[in-house]
Amino acid sequence: MEVTAPLPDYSHRAKRNVFVLILAQAVLGAQMPMVFIVGGLSGQMLSPNPCLATLPITMIVLSSMLMATPMSALMGRFGRRAGFWLGTTGGAVGAAVSAAGLYLGSFLIFLAGSFLTGIYMSAQGFYRFAAADTASDTFRPKAISWVMAGGLASAIVGPQIAKLTTDALPVAFLGTYLAIAILNILGAGLFLLLDIPRPPRRRDGEPMGRSRAEMLRDPTILVAMICAMVSYALMNLVMTSTPLAVVGCGFEEGDAADIVSAHVLAMFIPSFFTGHLIARFGPPAVMGTGLAILAGAGAVALSGVELEQFYVALILLGLGWNFGFIGATTLLASAHAPEERGRIQGINDLVVFGGVTMASLASGGLMNCSGTSVIAGWQAVNLAMLPFLVLAGGSLIWLVLRPRG
Repeated sequence: MEVTAPLPDYSHRAKRNVFVLILAQAVLGAQMPMVFIVGGLSGQMLSPNPCLATLPITMIVLSSMLMATPMSALMGRFGRRAGFWLGTTGGAVGAAVSAAGLYLGSFLIFLAGSFLTGIYMSAQGFYRFAAADTASDTFRPKAISWVMAGGLASAIVGPQIAKLTTDALPVAFLGTYLAIAILNILGAGLFLLLDIPRPPRRRDGEPMGRSRAEMLRDPTILVAMICAMVSYALMNLVMTSTPLAVVGCGFEEGDAADIVSAHVLAMFIPSFFTGHLIARFGPPAVMGTGLAILAGAGAVALSGVELEQFYVALILLGLGWNFGFIGATTLLASAHAPEERGRIQGINDLVVFGGVTMASLASGGLMNCSGTSVIAGWQAVNLAMLPFLVLAGGSLIWLVLRPRG
């Protein structure tokens, strides 16, 4: 919809945009592991009910889900840059409000700040789609994969900032949220370098593409959305509970931060070669491998609660998410016409973050309120992965084996 010039003219532009989006993923993306490390612990500190400890994380992903369609429409009307700036504004204001909630000891104010933070999370979800906007068909899988690889730096920087700032001020975690606000303010300037054309207004007689209902009946789009949702939701389900489980099993908060850091590294390091694997073997094969690895993560987590088992389970969780989510994103990007892009991307993220919202909400309840001990709660979290892996795996097998019309 946006590309009107011959595609070869976009080769330099596409690489420049990918570089900018990698930096954005690295700098601005650092706030997400920070939030996931301290969000549940902050909620546990402020909440009157331990079952609601992960409600702040739920508010973030709920906001991201609700913002997905409006964010897509905004970018379709005013361009990617406008949407990304709205995201950094939400991230900065949300962190500031969360900091106020911690300072005042107000769980409700903290939840309000978490909801605003979800505006950033929604915008970040479109980095991968923006990478594909000016990329050729052959460069697209690599562009998406490389932008996701930008999270490698955020996986290192974010948890370390969290460790340094957790107790930097008299109120626990207050310094972390102030640091997040600063990251958003500084990172907003990166989008001045972004060069993605604003989508032109549709003229009378130009194709509109399929309706939303028609696209949702497309088997390829449907399976891509299911697998993306399951990969992201299960990753969130387990990761959100991990700091609570690690600390509850007698380890230190620093151990929890290091485990989450290893997990986020595993989420993004494979991105350096995931695009090549997709180009060689196809998205379904990579997606299936990701789902199998997610199942392996659950099996390791169920085997025990020693520190090394937490590390191995969370590393496998990150690797499985990478293959499943990037494979599904690439499959979706290949299954719609340019004029359908804004509609289907908004629907996709609505579905994905709808699943993530339910997972994060369930995470705290399963962890703190489904058994008589921390170990029982941790086992409940990981057993909950099974039916969703069956759903995603079954849909992928159906797609691969169905007769072609």
